[in-house]
Amino acid sequence: MKFSTYQKDLDSWQGNTLIFGVVEEELENQLEKIKFVIDPNLLLKKIEQKKFKAENGGILNFEFLDQKLDSLIIVGLGESKELNKDNIENSIGNLIRKSVDINEKISILLPWELINSQLEINKLAESSRLSAYKDNRFKKKKDEKKVLKEIEFLNLKKFENINFEEIEKICEGVELARRLVAAPPNSLTPLEMSIQATQIAKDHGLEVKILEAKECEDLGMGAYLAVAKGSDLDPKFIHLTLKSEGPIKEKIALVGKGLTFDSGGYNLKVGASQIEMMKYDMGGSAAVLGAAKALGAIKPKGLEIHFIVAACENMINGSAVHPGDVVKASNGKTIEINNTDAEGRLTLADALTYASNLKPDSIIDLATLTGAIVVALGNDVAGFWSNSNDLANDLKTASAEAGEELWQMPLQKSYKEGLKSHIADMKNTGPRAGGSITAALFLEEFFHESIKWAHIDIAGTCWTDKNKGINPSGATGFGVKTLVQWIKNK
Repeated sequence: MKFSTYQKDLDSWQGNTLIFGVVEEELENQLEKIKFVIDPNLLLKKIEQKKFKAENGGILNFEFLDQKLDSLIIVGLGESKELNKDNIENSIGNLIRKSVDINEKISILLPWELINSQLEINKLAESSRLSAYKDNRFKKKKDEKKVLKEIEFLNLKKFENINFEEIEKICEGVELARRLVAAPPNSLTPLEMSIQATQIAKDHGLEVKILEAKECEDLGMGAYLAVAKGSDLDPKFIHLTLKSEGPIKEKIALVGKGLTFDSGGYNLKVGASQIEMMKYDMGGSAAVLGAAKALGAIKPKGLEIHFIVAACENMINGSAVHPGDVVKASNGKTIEINNTDAEGRLTLADALTYASNLKPDSIIDLATLTGAIVVALGNDVAGFWSNSNDLANDLKTASAEAGEELWQMPLQKSYKEGLKSHIADMKNTGPRAGGSITAALFLEEFFHESIKWAHIDIAGTCWTDKNKGINPSGATGFGVKTLVQWIKNK
């Protein structure tokens, strides 16, 4: 799907579906803006009959008004003094989502004089495209519906030389993450994830390394391989590298949890655990690979970025890890596995150690790690932990700019007592209370303390069951935009 602008005289414009945004004040005067498709006086009579006041979120539909237009959708934006980008994005996004199956092209005309910057236009374009996203890969009738191919913005003369190319690249990264998360586990296997990563490398000139089980064993990755033992599918350790041209001023590692399916192992997920949804337990790796796709296309300068995923399944067979087993991670630390369903942190232990050995300046890991973070923050906000105030502040800024909400959680050192083991260096889970915090404290044991690090728990935000804002129901692609924005801010 592409973006376009129509900057010519509107009298010569023709289209199929026009979304026209209006504020509450001086509604009659605003209708003059669309006299190129309909008589404003006639339209005003229709609006008055419907008692439409242009309140925020109000919608009026008109069909076959003129030969220049098949459908006109008027959307209320509320009072201009209360107008903000979130109101506009949500209102337009909801309309586009409802229209995506019946239009190949949608045109948008808004009160651009009330929008302050090209950045706000870019965010509107981003939210419009992501609202239009639909995943029909596994439906028989997927080819019978129209596909939205273009979103056109009318009369953007206020903003010179506007370019949506970078926004398109970021959206492609988010859409890739959504496809990865939504894919069923018999489709997105560890092998398939490695194939997808290799394709990103091929498309954008990244270096790629896929470590097989034997290579991981040679590196001492006992924690990661313990999780993979119960599956008939081979694990795949994925490492992509993006190197900017010219001098490298900073080295970064992005690490994603890559459980393509999580049964819980012998601590089997039962009851309300939603085992059927555990295909999204690779949401962290999806965000990392989505960011790799976007950044590979954007090509930021002065950076060396490593994208790392320890992909595998957590299944049950005669070889599967037992509750009570002791395994050794690649940094030499031994772990008593008191819960096989706390497997993500075991894979991340070796992934973080691997990343640490690359000697980056910063590491950020993303993972659908704990149910505790969902209890704490719900489904709209991800929790994050960091050992660096500078990195934490930079992430807060980036997430705010990206429109993905993060909330900083404490690295409460006293809670490490709960991770002590009688027979090993540590256990993989602590007490139930503060479970997301002890998970972060566990991860903190697997990289060099001189490295700036942040852990983002996206267990609540990588999937939604409601159409809200720019996220259609399903996989959200959460994390891609924040990572890309954080890199862009460098």
